Amino acid sequence: MALLTLNNACLAFGHVALLDHTAFALEPGERVGLIGRNGTGKSSLLKIIAGMEKLDDGVLQFQNGVRLAYVAQEPQFADGINVFDAVSLGLGDIRELRDRFEAHQEGDDLDALMTQIEARDGWNWEQRVEQTLQHLALPADLALSALSGGMKKRVALAQALVASPDVLLLDEPTNHLDLNAITWLEELLVAFKGSVLLISHDRAFLDNVCTRIIELDRGILRSYLGNFAAYEGLKAGQLADEALANARFDKLLAQEEVWIRKGVEARRTRSTARIKRLDDLRGARASRRDTIGRVKLEVSQGDRGGKIVAELEDVNKRYGERDIVKNFSGTFLRGDKVGLVGSNGAGKTTLLKIILGELAADSGKVKIGSNINVAYFDQMRDNLDLNATLADFISPGSEWIEINGSRKHVMGYLQDFLFSPARANSPVRTLSGGERNRLLLARLFAKPSNVLVLDEPTNDLDIDTLDLLEDLLADYPGTVFLVSHDRRFLDNVVTSTVVSEGGGSWREYEGGVQDWLIQSRRAEALANANAKSSGNTPPAAVAMAASSPAAVAPAMVAATAVKARKLSYKEQRELDELPKRIADLETEQTSLNAQLADPDIYKKNPQGMPAMQERISAIDEELLTLLNRWETLGPK
Repeated sequence: MALLTLNNACLAFGHVALLDHTAFALEPGERVGLIGRNGTGKSSLLKIIAGMEKLDDGVLQFQNGVRLAYVAQEPQFADGINVFDAVSLGLGDIRELRDRFEAHQEGDDLDALMTQIEARDGWNWEQRVEQTLQHLALPADLALSALSGGMKKRVALAQALVASPDVLLLDEPTNHLDLNAITWLEELLVAFKGSVLLISHDRAFLDNVCTRIIELDRGILRSYLGNFAAYEGLKAGQLADEALANARFDKLLAQEEVWIRKGVEARRTRSTARIKRLDDLRGARASRRDTIGRVKLEVSQGDRGGKIVAELEDVNKRYGERDIVKNFSGTFLRGDKVGLVGSNGAGKTTLLKIILGELAADSGKVKIGSNINVAYFDQMRDNLDLNATLADFISPGSEWIEINGSRKHVMGYLQDFLFSPARANSPVRTLSGGERNRLLLARLFAKPSNVLVLDEPTNDLDIDTLDLLEDLLADYPGTVFLVSHDRRFLDNVVTSTVVSEGGGSWREYEGGVQDWLIQSRRAEALANANAKSSGNTPPAAVAMAASSPAAVAPAMVAATAVKARKLSYKEQRELDELPKRIADLETEQTSLNAQLADPDIYKKNPQGMPAMQERISAIDEELLTLLNRWETLGPK
């Protein structure tokens, strides 16, 4: 039996129907992801279910005794309280019952109070809070004012979980969480015994957590079994079918409009039924809500700039006794797409400011390239003037914007980012979180630049906009520095990832997050294997393990092979030649990677790029084969 059911739900703001006679049911044990465009009403729906807002029409029903807990996108807490007090607020009704029982106020039915307390296990609520804090690794006595945004989100989750709800409602739970915290949250939700309804645009998170996807599309809730990957396949087919049906409908309507406008002779043979059908077709077309347009993103490109954007050698930076950057070296070239990954507080912003020359290093050499023109996206939205209109914020004092040599009216430019002309004179404060991020991107892309710095740009952006932003950044000819905890977004954009490895140590890996994880695990496995072996592992094998993402788990333990029988002369000769063959292949692969890393390759030899990429993949396969052969032939 469903825990909650929504029937014939209606909700409208102005003339736009956010919920248009739609329905939804949540079953026990389900983990449902609620997705949809920014501004479609997802947060409103979650608040309606949580009892914080009301439907205009329709029915919301709950199974008897169902307990809900809601975690807002930006949790708010009272001033001056610590973590224990904040989490215990999740047991407010239980605490009140026990306080009333202990106070023995006149008129209280002590037997009834005792029954209610026992039913809610309220005699030991302090222990429940302490156990929850321990489970979520939260310090009980720490003041909330000392916590980061990610830790406050964890406190809000503890506040919700301590009450043991049947239904957990989460609005953008991964915002402001680092990768480790997101992984922790995934494991927590998968192990949660109740049902979960959450809003998220983190595609990897939806894939790892959800058992069903619900999309709020043009006022209707549509259900798709499975995770986000399954939804993508089903949705693509559904949109194709819808487009075909609409095209057929529009063709029929056009034919009927031609018929009704024919000359006098045709009017003599008019069919009353056919005229009525035409009126019905016109009404249906007028009421049809077509698919919402997609954001049109274009970056205003500045001067080309030098080939080298920044070059760092043995750079160090400390704050007090803490190393933020320790002996970091790296070279960043024009056209690089660099992701920065690390826990909250690791120093990503500090390292980024050093790379851009905005912050001096304590020691080491920093060389900044010539003619660098930086456009900066700030995750804290510090640059937002909430009282300005959308038009004035985008183009202060002018009705026109110039992008890549062409002028564009500010109204048209706002429409490219899905802001209607009617909203152009509305204040920024009226926008949702996702719309504010979209507005910041609109202003950012209107500024000429050859270096884009994006600090958590994906927070609150809907999935369609994320897809288009990925395409835009991939085609951007300048350099991109991207700070994000969105694994899918990083994997689809960056060419290398700079990772915090603790203690101020940073290391650059080729590829995105998944490439970094493969490389780091492989390097660790081979290092352990090498330590246990007798020293016969070829150095080239270790080098490949640390740098090439293509060789997978079998290569991790290639160096630890145990060989009992004596090799033949031919096998021994093959074994002796393996290190040189591996080294030669790696040299060739390094040369090819260097050529592909040159941004000018797209102009010099675009026809040769596919062949070079195929050769790199082929080398990966050959290296894996040789390492497996080393495992077979290598001595103990």
